[in-house]
Amino acid sequence: MPEHHLFIKNMVCPRCIKTVSEELAKLQMEIVSIKLGKVVLKSKPDEKLLQQFSATLNENGFELLTDRKTQLISQVKSEIIKLVHQRGQSLEKKSLSSHLSKITGNEYSSLSKTFSEVEGITIERYFIRQKIEKVKELLIYDELSVSEIAFKLEYSSNQHLSSQFKKEIGMTPSEFKRMNNKSRKSLDEI
Repeated sequence: MPEHHLFIKNMVCPRCIKTVSEELAKLQMEIVSIKLGKVVLKSKPDEKLLQQFSATLNENGFELLTDRKTQLISQVKSEIIKLVHQRGQSLEKKSLSSHLSKITGNEYSSLSKTFSEVEGITIERYFIRQKIEKVKELLIYDELSVSEIAFKLEYSSNQHLSSQFKKEIGMTPSEFKRMNNKSRKSLDEI
């Protein structure tokens, strides 16, 4: 029997993977692999089991995606979240567009158009918003200087980070750091 792929919205962290994995185990669905936004099962489950799994996902704040466009958007978001927040890999000499094209198997122009239609923002803007959330997180931890954060997140300079931060948040990283009530968004709200 061929493997079956499921795409799941709002899987944004290792705890999400653990939760989805546990729910699949409860339903005795055999997992080949699981990563942010995507599960590969050993075989296709019957419709009743799939509906039960979908309901369980909804209870846990996830959503089983069935529409191809929605799956594609979820895949792009998951990859960007992985690039920015988990930093297990780096874009280094590659561009975001070529990286996403390779990962999704779609031309970037088509991917970009679909993303903008569905999300109402560009992929680049979404990427910037994710990076700014990561900057906010690192500023709150207060373990790295702004220049160390700029280097860690592959900004060309401190000034570039500060400029982008101010444009998105309305204040500089230093001003944000001095605030008493530092607000952050969860990754699935960005």
